[in-house]
Amino acid sequence: MASTGDNEEEYYSSPEEAEGAADDDDRMSFRTASNESDNDAGADDDADADDCLYGNSDGDDDGMYDEYDGDEEEGLEEVDEEGGILDEMRFTATQYAVLTMDEVRARQEEHTARVADLIALPPALAAAVLRHFKWSAQGVWERWFSDEHKVRDAVGLPAYGDAVSVAVNDAPLTCYICFDAHAPGEMRSAGCAHFYCRGCWSGYVRAAVGDGARCLSIRCPDMACSAAVVRDLVDEVADADDAKRYGEFLVRSYVEESKRIRWCPAPGCDRAVEFDGEKCTVQLDAWCACGHGFCLACGEEAHRPVACDTVREWLEKNRSDSETAQWVLANTKHCPECRRPIEKNQGCMHMTCSPPCKHQFCWLCLGPWGKHDGGNYNCNTYNAARAEGKYTKEELRRAQAKASVDRYLHYYERWGAHERSRQKALEDTAALGKDGAQRRAVAAAFGVVETELDFLEEAYRQVAECRRMLRWTYAFGYYLDDPAKRDLFEDLQSQADKSLERLHECAEKDRVKLVAEAAGEHGAVADKYLEFRPKLSSLTTVARNHFENMARAFRDGLAEVEVDPAVAARRAAAAPPPPPLDDVDDEDFFEELRM
Repeated sequence: MASTGDNEEEYYSSPEEAEGAADDDDRMSFRTASNESDNDAGADDDADADDCLYGNSDGDDDGMYDEYDGDEEEGLEEVDEEGGILDEMRFTATQYAVLTMDEVRARQEEHTARVADLIALPPALAAAVLRHFKWSAQGVWERWFSDEHKVRDAVGLPAYGDAVSVAVNDAPLTCYICFDAHAPGEMRSAGCAHFYCRGCWSGYVRAAVGDGARCLSIRCPDMACSAAVVRDLVDEVADADDAKRYGEFLVRSYVEESKRIRWCPAPGCDRAVEFDGEKCTVQLDAWCACGHGFCLACGEEAHRPVACDTVREWLEKNRSDSETAQWVLANTKHCPECRRPIEKNQGCMHMTCSPPCKHQFCWLCLGPWGKHDGGNYNCNTYNAARAEGKYTKEELRRAQAKASVDRYLHYYERWGAHERSRQKALEDTAALGKDGAQRRAVAAAFGVVETELDFLEEAYRQVAECRRMLRWTYAFGYYLDDPAKRDLFEDLQSQADKSLERLHECAEKDRVKLVAEAAGEHGAVADKYLEFRPKLSSLTTVARNHFENMARAFRDGLAEVEVDPAVAARRAAAAPPPPPLDDVDDEDFFEELRM
């Protein structure tokens, strides 16, 4: 537990630590540590031993669930409702709104009507003005009243006076496209003096609509006239199908040209997400009603807590190197004990080789699982190989290229592994959902009603979210160069990873084991279920708190760490950096692997 002041919140890394505090306070508290406060004086005594001061401490969690008190669940729920973590999550959710196509259309019409009243134009012409300014009412306000004449000219409105979206001939006229004579009321213009018959207008609009979204920018057919053709005129002269397509292009323009709305990028989804502001300029994950998450700032998949620039850089590197990386990873995964090829078919990283070997190891680092189980979960840390001895120029180039590739593969493997585990967790979430087949089977095995298993579905949802967040931290770690911040980053990442593995293994393996024991032991299984439910609920909360704490540290730029300059100098002297890689192109090494 770490405490940073009288008014600070406290963070517990395990239910047992919180239980110890509860003995004094008569209640549990699961909250994140403050990232903005100074460390108290007591932390200074530990600085020499650890070299760095962190905003939270890593308690010893060994055997944290050997003895579990199920009465803690109620306390967890109470504090969750009061704590800062859920308040922050609720605030984030209010920063955007998910809209259906009909809601987008209604929002566009409401937006247009307000601007039409402001600049005293018909709604169809106001929509043309708004589209010229990327659907920004602020842009219309600033430019219309500072230089109305220039705006009218750019949009295609009369220079002065009232403007109309459709004009009807009041005398017999000849259409200058088909050269047929028409009676009064049979011809239309775009508010200008150039009237054409309905048939010619219909063909003109059909050709424009067939050309795609550019139909929204068409002008009067007269080459010397710049009058804008807008929605009102299209609805009058075009057939139903063309008018409908024009309306769809107009609605899509409201989303695609606006700075504050994005379509959900999930295949087959027609919803949009609107940011509560003029423009989203910082990383902000939004979750569509279809279940897909993406960033409102850059449009990439949800990547909290990592910044958009890092994500773009990482994805660009993957596009060039991932094919070789996937080949290496797919062909070099063997049991460290017997070298038998291993296929990962479940979500957690705890692997057990098939009989007779039965060796237990970590899928990511291939280390014995016993070390991880003892609280030394550090396979997230990249240990760069140090160049030793003398090399020829070619040997040095090869060694540097191989080190670069190995480093990339380290982060890429973990980035990909957590995504595969996330997909497995999502599949399990669906199977344990309201209509899932596994939900009915688990309820029957435990002898409970299906509605009592919501906690299990929530656990898997939390696992999927944590896998997603942890996945992107490896992209961040690949580009992190500051040694002091790397220490804090890897410490936070390790704590979060450890709590996630405990949660996922409990939800996955403990659940399967209990269901398998259900036959003929209903009484004993019922007792175990009463232990399993609060344990899993507690692990869900602990994992959520760890990851929210990590996200806050990322948001603050990992500013919690304070490093003594003398300590930093000793580190630099003790561990000199590897030879510079500026002149090394690891594509040569990738090319040799492909051959």
